[in-house]
Amino acid sequence: MADTRFIHGFHAINTRLRQSAGSVQEIYLAAGRQDGRTRDLVRLAEALGVRVIATDPARLDGMAGGHGKAARHQGVVARVAAAQRHVTLDDVLDTLAEPALLLVLDGVQDPHNLGACLRVADAAGAHAVIAPKDRAVGLNATAVKVACGAADTVPYVTVTNLARALREMQERGVRTVGADAEAEGDIYGADLQASLALVLGAEGSGLRRLTRETCDSLVRIPMHGSVESLNVSVASGICLFEARRQRSLLTTSA
Repeated sequence: MADTRFIHGFHAINTRLRQSAGSVQEIYLAAGRQDGRTRDLVRLAEALGVRVIATDPARLDGMAGGHGKAARHQGVVARVAAAQRHVTLDDVLDTLAEPALLLVLDGVQDPHNLGACLRVADAAGAHAVIAPKDRAVGLNATAVKVACGAADTVPYVTVTNLARALREMQERGVRTVGADAEAEGDIYGADLQASLALVLGAEGSGLRRLTRETCDSLVRIPMHGSVESLNVSVASGICLFEARRQRSLLTTSA
């Protein structure tokens, strides 16, 4: 249907239920799933009056965009209203059952870069992308198209004052780490296992002064060739997947 779209994954659907239950038309769950995350989602959906339908996993693959998507949709897909809904930082943080992993973009102007960042954030399992309302491109049609579905699965949060939003994250126990080419320490030596917001600026200008000063710490991505900077989506991927790598080591050693 032209006025609806599919979103998938437990976090994306839980967030949509909590902040805009009326936009969720149906939830499709892989038949036979009985784990704790599934039971919690079913209880929440039932409390909000949203129908849950047991569905063949192959059909879920198709809803999520094709075969081989099971790891991404996690056995749960929802049909939602196509219109974008406003999501706040609290909406995201209040629904997390694991340490936060956020991507903050300071002043990205190109919608292709924003769309690519959303795709990277989805692939790395980031819980949200945060950006300022002003002096940034915004989630327009080009960004949504380039995101290839990630605009539906990764909450996109716009804030009036980015420095204030960073301080609010810090007050809630989220460590803010900015990527800056002049930083002394590099991304691979930083501790990225706790609740975290990775803050990246636009190509060329990088982080704005106030954003840089507000971050808890700064790191750089080591460069070994002749180029001096990376596309912001590439840099985002390096930082997010390094955080995921560190967290997987923590899980393995537990």
